[in-house]
Amino acid sequence: MADGTTLATPRLILRPPVATDLPWLLAEMNTQSVMRHLAGVRSPDAVAESLADDIAAFHSGGHQRWTVWLAEGDTRVGRVGLFHVRSPAAPPALQGQREIGWSFAESHWGKGYASEAARIVIAHAFDVVRLPVLWSQTSDSNAASTRMMQRLGFTARPDLGYNDPDYPPEDNPTTVWSLDAPYA
Repeated sequence: MADGTTLATPRLILRPPVATDLPWLLAEMNTQSVMRHLAGVRSPDAVAESLADDIAAFHSGGHQRWTVWLAEGDTRVGRVGLFHVRSPAAPPALQGQREIGWSFAESHWGKGYASEAARIVIAHAFDVVRLPVLWSQTSDSNAASTRMMQRLGFTARPDLGYNDPDYPPEDNPTTVWSLDAPYA
């Protein structure tokens, strides 16, 4: 897993975010299709601010959102991150817990990159960060992420589902999933 900041699989390299990711984020990730279940397309200033936050947080003990690259070539394909649940609407038991999230450029959907990248981040969460449990959230409207959580071994937690006012009605309620560490 390299130095803990760069992670690798046979097909992918997950690198810390850098300022030069911005044009790619604006062109490939801030699209209607990619952002459909993530509260929609954001302004360029909001994307730039979010990237600056990701860069600052990565090495300071905050969230870590890796930019996912193909191992061969110089192509960015998506992002995977470990975050802290921050939604004020989330149940108290979920507040501040660590969750995994992902998004991939539409041109790279259906190739298994998201699952592959998520697996190495899950291993990092359990083996390096030593989390006892990892959470993930989506909505029933996001069938692809729901299927991926099931493939990754997450368990649905309907007792923790909630309505998030930051998302439109079609993306509510938020569904919550958990994955226990193998050593728990």
